[in-house]
Amino acid sequence: MFRFAFPYIFILLIIPFGMLLSYMRKKDDKYESIRIGTIDIINEISSNFNIKTRLPMFLRFAVIVLIIFALARPQIGNVTKNIKKKGIDIILALDISGSMKIEDFKPNRLEASKKVAVEFIEGRKTDRIGLVVFAGESFLQCPLTVDYKVLTNIVSDMKIIPRELDGTAIGLAISNSINRLRDSEAKSKIIILLSDGDNNAGDIDPMTAAKFAKEFDIKIYTIAMGGEKGNMNDNFWSFQRIPPVNEKLLTKIADLTGGKFFMANSNEKLKSIWKEISEMEKTEINVEKYTDWDEKYLWFLFPAILLLFIELLLSRIIWRVYP
Repeated sequence: MFRFAFPYIFILLIIPFGMLLSYMRKKDDKYESIRIGTIDIINEISSNFNIKTRLPMFLRFAVIVLIIFALARPQIGNVTKNIKKKGIDIILALDISGSMKIEDFKPNRLEASKKVAVEFIEGRKTDRIGLVVFAGESFLQCPLTVDYKVLTNIVSDMKIIPRELDGTAIGLAISNSINRLRDSEAKSKIIILLSDGDNNAGDIDPMTAAKFAKEFDIKIYTIAMGGEKGNMNDNFWSFQRIPPVNEKLLTKIADLTGGKFFMANSNEKLKSIWKEISEMEKTEINVEKYTDWDEKYLWFLFPAILLLFIELLLSRIIWRVYP
């Protein structure tokens, strides 16, 4: 970016241009009054007249013009951007209980939830994201981090909990997530809790945990997978009746904390839910531009000094010694 800090200085250009026009008229008048008799004399006078008489004037004219340009303070701007990013701290609380192996989602509930969670993480830019998993117990798998590559690898490696640890400890999962967020100074703190069952494990009531979340200004988005009727699986869990997801509980948790409840009954719906949450929780980025101006008057001052030196050298020394 280039500019002149004092552009009004250019009004002074009237002076050198006025001097040049006045000088040219006087010289032309003087030239017209000369009476000569031969062509050789014309050539000699013309040569001496153009070089020795007018060149110093043109040099002085250029010097004055360059000095005026220097006085106008030419500048080049270096634009720098100060980007203030107010990130969001997010805990993903994902159910890894046995029922997540049901294949009403393709290839199953767990793999479907892992896929959309990875896509969600990859779509964030400046937020810190952590991972809590739960079944009969709750475990911190990854603390808040901006190393999305590590986090996506951890999510991709999630597996169904061993059968002896099975269950759905929703209250415990919320409490564990709160512990990772309560001291955060982020402008927004959220928990995204995904489950396909009802709270049947752990010693913390989900609504009590939700009240603590509200006190710490933590918003909870809840996602239910599978619908109200429950489901049967014809593999490892074929002899168990899978309890239905508790939509009412998840709705109350979301409403209490200012979040939102979502019901997912297909891969497409699950993907659209995570996308909607991502759109609702945007990271705020303020960009402030600062411009540093570098003075470039020397671009014009140095040539002016050089031309002045040449003019003095020619008119005061060379042409006096060698007329």
